Amino acid sequence: MNRERPVRRALTLAIYGTLCVAASSSVLAQDSTRGAAESDPDSQLLSAIKVTAQKREEQLQDVPISITVVTDQLLKDMGARDIKDLQLLVPGLTVTSTSSEALTTARIRGVGTVGDNTGLESSVGVVIDGVYRARNGVGFGDLGELERIEVLKGPQGTVFGKNTSAGIINVVTKKPGFETEVEAELTAGNYGILGASAAFNSPIGDAAAFRLFATKRERDGYLDIVTGGGPRTSDEDVNQDFYSLRGQLLLQPNQDLEVNVALDYTERDERCCAGVTIFRGPAAGIVDALAGGEGVSPTADPFNRVAYSNRDTRSEIVDRGISVQMDWTTPWFDSAALTSITALRDWQTINGTDLDFSSADIWHRNFGEDDASDAFETFSQELRLTGSTERVDWMAGVYFADEKLVRHTQTVLGSAYEPYLSIALLNNLAAAFPPGLVNTAGAATFLSEATGRPFGTTFVGEASDDRFEQNARSFAVFTNNTFHVTDSLDLIGGFRYTREDKEVDSRFGSQGGNAGCGGALVDPSTAAAALIARGVPAAAVGAVLPTLVGFMCLPWTNPLHIGRETNQQRDESEWSGTFKAAYRWNENVMFYGSAARGYKAGGFNLDRVQSGDGTTSGPAGILPVIDTSFPAEFVNSYEFGTKTTWAGGNLLLNGAIFYQDFSGFQLNSFLGTTFVVRSVPEVISQGAEAEMLWQTPVDGLFLQAGVTYADTRYGPDVLPDAGLFLLPNSRVSFAPFWSSSAAMSYEWPIGGSLLGRFNIGAKYSSDYNTGSDLDPEKEQSSFTVVNARIGLGDQDERWMLELWAQNLTDKDYIQVGFDAPLQAGSWNAFLAAPRTYGATLRMSF
Repeated sequence: MNRERPVRRALTLAIYGTLCVAASSSVLAQDSTRGAAESDPDSQLLSAIKVTAQKREEQLQDVPISITVVTDQLLKDMGARDIKDLQLLVPGLTVTSTSSEALTTARIRGVGTVGDNTGLESSVGVVIDGVYRARNGVGFGDLGELERIEVLKGPQGTVFGKNTSAGIINVVTKKPGFETEVEAELTAGNYGILGASAAFNSPIGDAAAFRLFATKRERDGYLDIVTGGGPRTSDEDVNQDFYSLRGQLLLQPNQDLEVNVALDYTERDERCCAGVTIFRGPAAGIVDALAGGEGVSPTADPFNRVAYSNRDTRSEIVDRGISVQMDWTTPWFDSAALTSITALRDWQTINGTDLDFSSADIWHRNFGEDDASDAFETFSQELRLTGSTERVDWMAGVYFADEKLVRHTQTVLGSAYEPYLSIALLNNLAAAFPPGLVNTAGAATFLSEATGRPFGTTFVGEASDDRFEQNARSFAVFTNNTFHVTDSLDLIGGFRYTREDKEVDSRFGSQGGNAGCGGALVDPSTAAAALIARGVPAAAVGAVLPTLVGFMCLPWTNPLHIGRETNQQRDESEWSGTFKAAYRWNENVMFYGSAARGYKAGGFNLDRVQSGDGTTSGPAGILPVIDTSFPAEFVNSYEFGTKTTWAGGNLLLNGAIFYQDFSGFQLNSFLGTTFVVRSVPEVISQGAEAEMLWQTPVDGLFLQAGVTYADTRYGPDVLPDAGLFLLPNSRVSFAPFWSSSAAMSYEWPIGGSLLGRFNIGAKYSSDYNTGSDLDPEKEQSSFTVVNARIGLGDQDERWMLELWAQNLTDKDYIQVGFDAPLQAGSWNAFLAAPRTYGATLRMSF
């Protein structure tokens, strides 16, 4: 995958070639959109918005589910290109990334996957054109041309399957049409922002059409990097450099059959993501000394946007796939519709990481497929039959998925690892005794003394080199049916049975780097003698020695893992379902109530795990854990809501109250030295939400607003990890009490041929904690992010020039806070984007 990019050069030529074609094709292309809208004014009413939340096309106001629908125009107005940008428009949705954009997580109503381990599946599903993405990060990227995005809140497993226990983001892209269209966009802005995209749509005779889309985007990094002694040379981080291609072929051989074939390819080659210091602890002085100057920030000033990293954070992501969707109006069951969606996807990320987030050479992961990578190969097939009678709208289907996950993870110890751990550990041990009793002079050689090895040979080189190969096969049958009991009352019942077989083969290796732990395990008397020589009373050595050996034998330096090859299997057979009642008081007001059971699959912790007794729930220790499995997660959800239509279909006011009870909530937490996966017995999410869409009486003025109140908390159960003592009865991380969004768009004519357009939108979040262990240092105070855009264009929508700003007020806030690895008392964070601004030219021919 590390290859020079003839594809990129071809893409650039393709985009600009399309722009040239656009300029020469304007007299041939047809602009039918505005004419169609004028001939059918009802299609412009908000009450006519269509969704596919129940996998059949229905009006938004007829669907008894809490849904936020974001149109293509509103996404453009807000500058939203991916699911992270989408959160600005959806109250209750939070999307964050950590050490790579591949590690992107979505949360709805405060609930989502907690942790970066790819062994954990998603709580919020991402579906693009009917194809489920294996993880949120797999679905992260430029979404291209869109019709709309539907955000469904609460468990959606009956229709969309497992791993949608908190909700789903359903992305519907723009399909080929039977009019010739050429569209293009050029963007430039601060931070070196450059972007170009082009689309071409054309019929092929009367029964086929194709659509091509290409985009290329670049941006300088948001962070300046202090590289210290290297070997890193890049002095910026969190940049953007990607391109994406999508092609679709639509076939309509007759009025009863439609086939759409879609292919896409995306490649990112970026540096992401360094962390910044938010609290500087006592270990920072040791890092500074080993770096020969400033190893970390001298003060906790994260929004100075200067990070420290002597190792490269290069990240490369390749995402490609093909899907075939067939829709056939059959002669069966009163013209029931048969839909088949077949998809094959291949996704891989390779990430170099500076694990100490400093310019000291302590530890890191190299960039390389065999060093640090995650890859998914997924085949999926869905078949469903949908039909209607006078009293029943019915659907039945089957689903199959075969997913292969290959994960490589590596830990390389630098020249500063041994002296850093020696100094930090000896100082920590000395703090337990009266001042001056333990001799800390020359502490850098302490571990050399404890092992009897020459200084600089105890911990150095590749300490861990592990490979996990997981295969998961899932089969499901499902049905979802609406019974029209009366003209006003509908009863909806759905059921899904899922069978999943999951197997993982793990191989643990090393090419050195663990001699220190090996020596301590073979002959701990040398370590005991070193403690006594340093002044630790002989009577206390027995109590201190396990701590010393424990730090010498952290998971990545523990030779007890080396050479292990394990095979684990788990099978699950689970059901999910829903029951809803919808009562239409009149043509403008509907009330509904629902109960649903959701399911998120169990899995395996794809990491080195050890404990005192060799079990996942055991005390701290150095015995390898063989069984790293964790059980499935379930939710019982209850929702009562109303959907109302006013102003002749131009004003929608919707609201709901909800109660969600999660059991076996999957928590993956980094505790400073290792990742743990815990099954939390209970998480409760309860609250209320309301949304408004208003096409006002003022010509061209559109308003959107929404608010969510969610109280999402852990239950009272105490977990076995001391680092998670704050969790019982506390709010879950990334779970603000209040979340609200609002947007205003205004369009007005200027003279006889020009058009002005203005949009401003904002998202408010009350305070929440950004760390899975809820350390108070990771708290994010309440904040508001504002985007704005103003444009001048042609009334025929041939062109528009826009000036825009994202994060207009330059609000500083963090995405995720985390413990600085091995640096007790220090905390780091991954930052959200600063203010960006620029100009965009859109053209349509």
